[in-house]
Amino acid sequence: MKSKKSYNNNSESLSDPTQIKSERYESGLIDYSDVGYWDPKYEIQPTDIIALFRYAPQFSVDPIRAIAAIAAESSTATWTIVWTDLLTAGDVYRAKAYKVHAIVKSRYGEAIINRDFPEYLGYIAYNIDLFEEGSIANMAALIIGNVFGFKMLRSIRLEDMRIPLAYLTTFQGPATGVEEERARLDKYGRPLIGANIRPKFGLSGRDEGRAVYAGLKGGLDYLKGGENNSSQSFMRWKERFLYYQEAVNSASAATGEVKGSYLNVTAGNMEAIYERAEFAKQLGSIIIMIDLVAGYTAIQSIAKWCRANNMILHLECAGRYTNTRQRRHGVSFRVISKWMRLAGVDHVQAGTVVGNLDSNQLMIKGFYQTLVDCKTYANLPQGMWFHQDWTSIRRCFPVASGGINCGQMHYLLEYLGEDVVLHFGGGTVGHPDGIQAGATANRVAVESMVLARNEGRDYTEEGPEILREAARTCRPLQTSLDLWKNILFNAGSVDKADITYNQHFDSIHFLPAKSHFAE
Repeated sequence: MKSKKSYNNNSESLSDPTQIKSERYESGLIDYSDVGYWDPKYEIQPTDIIALFRYAPQFSVDPIRAIAAIAAESSTATWTIVWTDLLTAGDVYRAKAYKVHAIVKSRYGEAIINRDFPEYLGYIAYNIDLFEEGSIANMAALIIGNVFGFKMLRSIRLEDMRIPLAYLTTFQGPATGVEEERARLDKYGRPLIGANIRPKFGLSGRDEGRAVYAGLKGGLDYLKGGENNSSQSFMRWKERFLYYQEAVNSASAATGEVKGSYLNVTAGNMEAIYERAEFAKQLGSIIIMIDLVAGYTAIQSIAKWCRANNMILHLECAGRYTNTRQRRHGVSFRVISKWMRLAGVDHVQAGTVVGNLDSNQLMIKGFYQTLVDCKTYANLPQGMWFHQDWTSIRRCFPVASGGINCGQMHYLLEYLGEDVVLHFGGGTVGHPDGIQAGATANRVAVESMVLARNEGRDYTEEGPEILREAARTCRPLQTSLDLWKNILFNAGSVDKADITYNQHFDSIHFLPAKSHFAE
């Protein structure tokens, strides 16, 4: 490949117009690694935003050329040199790809590249001036804009990001946060518990209200309708809100506890979202819900409204797996988790370790730590590549849902901790004795497990016995254990970490990428 000279706005490059014409402008696609987008000696600045991409170039494309192209297209460049480059401070605005590693597999002490589908990890640093303050939409548009459609790439995935304090503090963060939410509910020292109403469609507003009342009276803290219930012809949003909040008020009066139901304000435009949120506030609801498919700007806008109006905001993550599930293409959920914590939601549906949705135990732990820790540290087996200081950004609750039941309580407490909202949908509504009995079974199970933990028992090993002891005085729990026993969904996870600790190695194995096409 012919080497091109880099022109970086210096006077020498402008002294010979003929030279500019013959060398700066040439036919064919530009090799971005020759014009400032690849710099292996680049010194990372404290204010740089760093993105880590997993990518697989086409077989004819050098991996360094590919990561330089990603840096170029996600910052200042297009497919050729343009004369207006000379009018800008190019060195400032160019993203810098500075490091590439080949992804390898370890086999009996030898690191081996997958020759059929060679993949690489590339690091890119972006100057903070490229980003609008406090805008998830702008950050996403810049970093994951057009590069995911590059012909030179077979696949590309945004694995992780390091967001500097200077940019982090331009976001409001969660509207309420873990500590304030616990204070409002007056519930400490245990996971919060909730459920989803099933079936998602077909029930009247009155029947859904009855289900909400039964679940909350039985011991749940929260209960929500299906995220797909917006305002369809068979049940308009205002009808649902009225019945739900009536049920919440009745259950709170019956139990003496603060309860809530996620009132779904997701709609087709911001005016409708604000209208529904205002109505929920007038009814006395403490929490509303918006869906990820509403978009980053809508989520940030309603989060700002929630902070101004003292409302808790739950984020339902419908559609997340379209971007996050495939390990070779898309956006990792740890990145989505960071964006949503910055956006200002209080709950994030973040997956579970034993349910029926795609979940890897180590990866899920990484997601949860991203949401609840004040500082997170690089942990490669959990897919966390960077240290991240969250400074004054509040913590938010991860929500575990999808195929979990009270018989798994010891696993859930061990892997997910106590700062989590456990949603037992089928595990509540599917109880043979009814929704209230299902809610009671879950409440007794979680409190029994927390009590055993506080007493110093090995609740992970003794979990089944602890549940059996509690079931002797709680018939709903005994019925649940008899029905679901120790059911687990053991299908393998698609989204796994590339770096693991195994019997042969206790370190990370990478091979440096080589420029196979350099002269």
